[in-house]
Amino acid sequence: MKRTSIINHILLAGALTVSLSACTESLDQFPHTETTSKEVYNTTENYRAVLGKIYTSMTTTGQGKGGDNPDLSSNEGQDYMRDLFNLQEDGTDEVASTWLSGDKTGDLTYLSWDANDPWVADMYYRIYYNIALCNEFLRHCSPETVAAATGTDQDNLRHYRAEARFMRALFYYHALDLFRYIPFVTENDPVGSFTPPRYEPQQTFDYIESELKDCVTDLYPASECPYGRASQGAAYTLLARLYLNAEVYTGKQKYTECIQACNNAIDQGYTLHSDYAQLFNADNDKRTDEIIFALPVDAKHTVTWGTTTYIICGELGNTSADLNPADYGVTKAWGMFRSRGELTSKFADGDNRFMFFTKGQSQYLDKIDDQTQGYFPIKWTNMTDDGQQASNTADGGVNTDFPLFRLADVYLMYAEAVVRGGQGGSLNQALDYVNALRRRAFGNNSGNIKVNELTTDFLLDERARELYLECQRRTDLIRFGAFTTSKYLWQWKGGTKEGMAVDNKYNIYPIPTTDLTANPNLYNENY
Repeated sequence: MKRTSIINHILLAGALTVSLSACTESLDQFPHTETTSKEVYNTTENYRAVLGKIYTSMTTTGQGKGGDNPDLSSNEGQDYMRDLFNLQEDGTDEVASTWLSGDKTGDLTYLSWDANDPWVADMYYRIYYNIALCNEFLRHCSPETVAAATGTDQDNLRHYRAEARFMRALFYYHALDLFRYIPFVTENDPVGSFTPPRYEPQQTFDYIESELKDCVTDLYPASECPYGRASQGAAYTLLARLYLNAEVYTGKQKYTECIQACNNAIDQGYTLHSDYAQLFNADNDKRTDEIIFALPVDAKHTVTWGTTTYIICGELGNTSADLNPADYGVTKAWGMFRSRGELTSKFADGDNRFMFFTKGQSQYLDKIDDQTQGYFPIKWTNMTDDGQQASNTADGGVNTDFPLFRLADVYLMYAEAVVRGGQGGSLNQALDYVNALRRRAFGNNSGNIKVNELTTDFLLDERARELYLECQRRTDLIRFGAFTTSKYLWQWKGGTKEGMAVDNKYNIYPIPTTDLTANPNLYNENY
């Protein structure tokens, strides 16, 4: 269909399968291969195939269709992005989970988890499995290996090495954002008996920043980057996210640096796509004008029951007589979640980003797990531009990619960094960026705001309107001091209908108990 670059090279006859025990004595474990590393890393094409596995490790759970022949035996089989979605969305004002007990999302929903939560553990082990893949790749695709190659092989290996470093930085960013105090290991550490040290957030922050700044010039510029691979624009966008949240992570503001990173990303030549809805349909691989870095998903090459399959099938109710799943390209709705009323109330009349199914649904939640309560989001679909269902979702999942980074987010990060006092930008430019998003949303200037309306409170709400269900809400709420506190309450926050503040320890997820047992360097504060 559309995936012509990296995902056609994801398998090497089972050469990248892993089996991790529940208690990993070393998070530096690497893929156990049926063939030797010498046999795998013997051609540039094979390096490319292994790099493909690193990319697809965010969307798939194993070597076979839909997670057959799983990579991990230590978790419940969920994929990276399904884990990330639940950890970033379930406990916020955006999502109301339906199957609290059956899907084990009750503690995430009520902000009451502990170190034994299965979703927290799944995310943790997925992150470190992916870091292990990167470390093993970089041991072989070393500076010496690159230097010894010639011609196009050398150019390709240089790009591959930079991309693996970017991906590892992304995984460490998620580890920092979710867990803060984390084990740390690179390709330079010994394999096997090595026990990773516990890194402070500042150490991890400094490492991610250094890696991204060092590898960015060896990444493809946006205009040359194959689809589904990380470009210079992706590195600058990740740097911007790191800087925007620096005060949360380290206690030190980096808003000036955030503005510069945003400018660098924008200078790559991206533009806003004219149709917001098309960013989230089955032809969204064509939106390289705005989408900076996407995770390819389709029913032929990367079948997954997580990532966008989970979002698209999961957002549609399966008990509503009024909702037809086929209208959204879905063979069968799953009814996994709905939107909370606090999210849907943020949209003004005429805002075309309001993409919710409302018929027969109440807006607010007397019961959080009642499917008749809360609007169904229909932002994500498995429909093509010409209105056709892209795939049989019951057999092959969806064909809709996940846009991990978009220009719209860069615009909003720039605006927030300026409003928070960062230097090197301007309020007028920030206003222009925000109003560009709102002109797209409203189709005219009716939704434009004035400079005095460009406040942090406005930006928190605007990020919800623009980026809902894109795995960012928890991080945003924490940055605005609103996730655990009474500053902003939503229904069922903390387990009560009216919502309540919870312990600030829930701003950070705990290291799973199993890994605390395995690594004496690790411990959780307050859990």
